[in-house]
Amino acid sequence: MGKHVLLIEDEPNIVEAIRFILARDGWRVDTHADGRSAIEAIQRATPDVVILDVMLPNRSGFDILQELRSHKETEALPVLMLTARGQTKDRELAERYGVSHFMTKPFSNSEVLEIMRELGPA
Repeated sequence: MGKHVLLIEDEPNIVEAIRFILARDGWRVDTHADGRSAIEAIQRATPDVVILDVMLPNRSGFDILQELRSHKETEALPVLMLTARGQTKDRELAERYGVSHFMTKPFSNSEVLEIMRELGPA
């Protein structure tokens, strides 16, 4: 059984960095860059884990997370949220909405791998 992640991020450099880190660790990495259609992309991809940026075009990662948690099919889906804004209020909001893990950019490769190994399938 493979490990599958959907990375919802609009910054190409971050997409490529995370894709490289995770693919090397055996993950299949799909990407999506638009907030408006993110829920549909998640439903189509059925990933083991979602990596979700906070600031996306057309819809915030917070809104997407809140919607994911409101649906039975995705309420327990592991979500790693990324943000360039590491303010306490952002972390608290993400936790209130049910984020699995919250990480600020820039991040270390080893930190991403460690968290993804925790969140992903055994």
